[in-house]
Amino acid sequence: MKNQCKIFVLDTNVILHDFNAINNFQDNDVVLPITVLEEIDNFKKGNELINFHAREFMRILNALVGDNFFNEGISLGKGKGKLIIEATKQFSPEMEASFGDKIPDHRILSVADWYTRNLPDRNVVMVTQDVNFRMKAKSIGVQAEDYKTGKVQNVEHIKEATEHIANVPEALIAQLYKNEKASASEFEQKYKFVPNQCLVLSGTNGSTALVFYNRDLHEFRLIQKRKFYGIEGKNAEQTFALEILSNPDIPLVSVTGVAGTGKTLLALAAALEMRQKYQQIYLARPIVALANKDMGFLPGDEKSKIGPYMQPLFDNLSVIKHQFPVTGKDYTRIDDMLKTEKLLITPLAYIRGRSLSNVCFIVDEAQNLTPHEIKTIITRAGENCKMIFTGDINQIDSPYLDSKSNGLSYLADRMKGQDLFAHINLVKGERSKLAELAGRLL
Repeated sequence: MKNQCKIFVLDTNVILHDFNAINNFQDNDVVLPITVLEEIDNFKKGNELINFHAREFMRILNALVGDNFFNEGISLGKGKGKLIIEATKQFSPEMEASFGDKIPDHRILSVADWYTRNLPDRNVVMVTQDVNFRMKAKSIGVQAEDYKTGKVQNVEHIKEATEHIANVPEALIAQLYKNEKASASEFEQKYKFVPNQCLVLSGTNGSTALVFYNRDLHEFRLIQKRKFYGIEGKNAEQTFALEILSNPDIPLVSVTGVAGTGKTLLALAAALEMRQKYQQIYLARPIVALANKDMGFLPGDEKSKIGPYMQPLFDNLSVIKHQFPVTGKDYTRIDDMLKTEKLLITPLAYIRGRSLSNVCFIVDEAQNLTPHEIKTIITRAGENCKMIFTGDINQIDSPYLDSKSNGLSYLADRMKGQDLFAHINLVKGERSKLAELAGRLL
């Protein structure tokens, strides 16, 4: 019978994803291959959040170990297992045959392989967010799992389309159009509404109404279509998005949807419409280099290097500008806001140290952030701060995140049902008929 206490061997990406990971394995033992510490050391310098994670982990490790020797490991605390730092092990014949190159991944795997072969009474598990690494481990008989802490179990509710309620009495629809509000009490027991939810009501004779649900007042409020700095919702979901994006009583909003559904455009249009409520509008996005290359390989100075990553944001701004005549005040106002930094388009890392009070802060491509990075950003919100996170949870550029482990999914899942939060999923592409067809069929 195997010892009930498991041994988890951690990969570097687990620590960089969650610097407190070693404390999340209950009463099981945690093994850190020495190669992981070597790789963490390479990340400790810099201003990106990943560098912050590396430094925080080293502080946790130092506080835990102090001047003690490891020998057989050191306790992680009361009710927890041990932490063991393990040197690279000699490659087994199977590893030599399969992985001759002693690259860092293979050196880490050698530790998990050694524990698996030499401690048959223990359940040894390699933990890594790298799918390919898990396949490598399993190919030589090493059990491997993803890091599951903070992972969303079910993302389907995040991708759900707007709820439609059919057979609504025509009298209620008429009341909405007359008074712009109506009681929702008779529907609340049957339908599990969440705060700040938007719905489509369909009357018994075919009439419809787009409504916002107010849980505190137990009522529906009619949503009227209107333009936000020249941009109008082209479908129900876009209209709903503009409604919650411009609502000052909802300081935290997430907007998901596939490419071409208008996530960033709507967020920026709503922010410009609300510009007088805030001292500044930040539009930021994380830099995720393509083909696993650092942006340092790009030519030019710092501004030139980040330009390609920020261009999609400028493209959306250009769409809004061209809703107006070139000589019009609305067109020129955007240029003035950029010059005075009333509107600031910047990489996400560049906002570190800035005040997030009296700002509208839009984070684009938020699916490329970790849950901890999302938390770090939101916990810096000050007075009169509106935070908007947009992205496609199925289009992730990071090799160590997926639809269940990325920060945007984590945000939408954990904040569901909170009075200060609203979520909308855009389902219909509006970029062009060709773009929508490609997104649906290809």
